[in-house]
Amino acid sequence: MSDLDTLQQRLTAAMDRIATGLGAMEASGGADVATLEAALEDEKLANAQLSERVRKLSERQESAAAEAKAQADAAQSRVADLDLELQRLRQANEQLRASNAALRSANEEGVGEPHLINKAMMAELEALRAARAADVAEASSIIGALTPLLDQLDAPEEEEDA
Repeated sequence: MSDLDTLQQRLTAAMDRIATGLGAMEASGGADVATLEAALEDEKLANAQLSERVRKLSERQESAAAEAKAQADAAQSRVADLDLELQRLRQANEQLRASNAALRSANEEGVGEPHLINKAMMAELEALRAARAADVAEASSIIGALTPLLDQLDAPEEEEDA
């Protein structure tokens, strides 16, 4: 952004010099008009070059903003996936607790209920699957966050090789 401010200051200074030159030309009665016209053309050229640089800087800024938004959207998606898997894990653990409580109750009464044992085993397997999915989602989130940082570290090395 400071580049834009610098370019704007240079344009303003150039216009001031043109105005001063025109004022001097009117005062001298048109003396040295060719020199002033050449200076005006030089300033027009400088103005065109600066305008082009401002345009390129604006384009670069827009592309950087779009890339940042895409990265933020991807991170938000990873966080949503992680949250979904953690909720699934909590639900599976709650089922496991309920099954284990029913199994303990049946064992206290001396009644061995095979369906309660099966239900507890299935709840435990689901809890393990949910825990695994949550771990994968968390690892994916971490990898997604670190990848842009690693790419930035690799970029200077590639520029040095070129």
